Amino acid sequence: MRDTEASASETQMDVAAPGVFPVGGRRLVVYVVFDRRGDVDDYIPVALAGLREHAARVLVVVNGKLTDQGRAALEPVSDEILVRENEGFDIWAHKAALDHVGAGLAEFDEVLLTNDTWFGPVRPYGPVFERMGERAVHFWGMTDHAREEPNPFTGKGVLPYHVQSFWIAVRREMFLSEAWASYWRDLPQMPSYFDAVLKHEALFTEHFTERGYAVDVAYASADHGFTNASLLAADELLDAGCPLLRRRPFVEWPPFLDRHSVIGRWTLAKAERHGYPVQLVLRHLSRNVAPRDLNADAGLFDVLLDIDTSYDDSRPFRIVVTAHVFYEEMTDEILDLADTLPTAYDLVVTTPTAEKAEAIGRLIAERPARGDVEVRVVNNDGRDQSAFLIGCRDVLLSDRYDLVVKLHSKKTPQDGFNVGRHFKAQQFDNLLASPGYTANVLALFQREPGLGLVYPPMIHIGYPTMGRGWWSNKPGFEQLALALGIRVPLDDISPLAPYGSMYIARPEALRPLIEREWRYEEFGGVEAYRDGGLAHILERMPSYAAAELGYHTRTAATTEYTSISHTAFEFNFDELSATTPGYTYEQIRFIRRAGYVGQGRARDFLRMYLRLNHPGAEGRILGVFEPDRFLGRWGRRLRHPRATVAEALRRRRR
Repeated sequence: MRDTEASASETQMDVAAPGVFPVGGRRLVVYVVFDRRGDVDDYIPVALAGLREHAARVLVVVNGKLTDQGRAALEPVSDEILVRENEGFDIWAHKAALDHVGAGLAEFDEVLLTNDTWFGPVRPYGPVFERMGERAVHFWGMTDHAREEPNPFTGKGVLPYHVQSFWIAVRREMFLSEAWASYWRDLPQMPSYFDAVLKHEALFTEHFTERGYAVDVAYASADHGFTNASLLAADELLDAGCPLLRRRPFVEWPPFLDRHSVIGRWTLAKAERHGYPVQLVLRHLSRNVAPRDLNADAGLFDVLLDIDTSYDDSRPFRIVVTAHVFYEEMTDEILDLADTLPTAYDLVVTTPTAEKAEAIGRLIAERPARGDVEVRVVNNDGRDQSAFLIGCRDVLLSDRYDLVVKLHSKKTPQDGFNVGRHFKAQQFDNLLASPGYTANVLALFQREPGLGLVYPPMIHIGYPTMGRGWWSNKPGFEQLALALGIRVPLDDISPLAPYGSMYIARPEALRPLIEREWRYEEFGGVEAYRDGGLAHILERMPSYAAAELGYHTRTAATTEYTSISHTAFEFNFDELSATTPGYTYEQIRFIRRAGYVGQGRARDFLRMYLRLNHPGAEGRILGVFEPDRFLGRWGRRLRHPRATVAEALRRRRR
């Protein structure tokens, strides 16, 4: 534990007066990078290129591995690259850099300790360096965090006021002091993120100010009425001239941001208006944030009009429509959807029998073709999933197309007329509702080269999808993602997925799926088409496969469907919230702590009570109320006394 109780006379006696940054001064920038793949995303060279103009030396510290691609990206924008084990987060990386520079630190007038947790420059660096350089301080931060009581990380005590550790600039009067040397010499180990916050970030400012060192901040949270403006008012900081946009507003738990009305979509729009290429933000976040979280945090849902407002017909896409048609009587309906496309398209229809293929061919022949047409007979094991990934693999890998539209004949008769009718309409109408609507969907791809997929939002009317979208598919999904090299974080409750399996995508965004040579026998027969089976696992995978390559997903809906969906969702959410107090994020935390409600029996409520009030005691106490389990254990002991004794002895030895 650091000594924070020394008297003022003991701590301040050797402190040199603070100085300004001299004209022609030399600045060392220490920039820490971490990527679990060892890559360097495109926003990092952009950030470093701007910093080089204000630095005499740029030292990049890489926590963990560094690929050849990563090194090639860093070398043009740095003077030296130091690769180390991924231990102690960016704090111990900064320590490693300071140890590496050693006595050479005296050559500089300021050391900037920063990392890759922000995007920039959104606004120019120069005015900030000039303004802060004129202030006589020992150290300064870009942003700060107000004092909080109780400490939000521990629920008790105080979180001290501190400059935020993603950007701390220190002048030579401080970094050449014994206080500075002892701080880093005595730096504790930091095995967890909370250690990094509580043992360094939250203490650094107080540690040095109590010893007489002067601190300042470029953009104070108090000026904007927040405890943490870089998270809660990032757009206001940009307007104030802050050159940086932190990653935090786009990776936080969405209900927390909802509580504080943090609208990531508006923040991205603000950064774009200031000239920052926000596609760099979305590419990085896609690879490193769970897709449903990102969809909510960045506001990647679009309500589109039926009137074309944004499509540029001078930049048409090469489009192929793939349609798996099991119900041949739906052929005209599917072709009507495809014909809403604003440009010519090739058509590849798959179907399970020659008879169906012949009937479909006759219906297609009666309509004017808008491109090449092919009807293929395929194995129906895996239905539309295998038809797409196996039956159309050559098409998807051909590089002939910019976009693929994936459709299939959908009736869902097993769920009843109303539910099936709604599900089909929800899929068809929110993907290809009308010529104007479809043009607006394609305009999203024109506007954003990093957009990988567009599809309708999660189905919830008629289905209990909310809260259980993974069903039993997550274990198999995790195994398959690992095999395919997909390392994007998985969403917790429900995946961001095209439920219904219809979407528009860039074929290159689907490469992890389409490059693998699937076999029909992997999908099994009719009995294998269920949750936990390969087809249902693959239905949930497109956005994660695209995200691994840096492509993001948008969901989209018509104004008509949004009015219906939002009304139903608002009423249902109101009913579910009625019996639980607090803001939504507090309600969710309470319900998650309480756990599964079960059947509402006395035993189920007892379980919930124990989880909330006596965590860890559930198993011990419930044994008393479950005699079948209690007697079952003793019955096994009576039937196998020797084995039971031997097992007890083994446990004692362990």
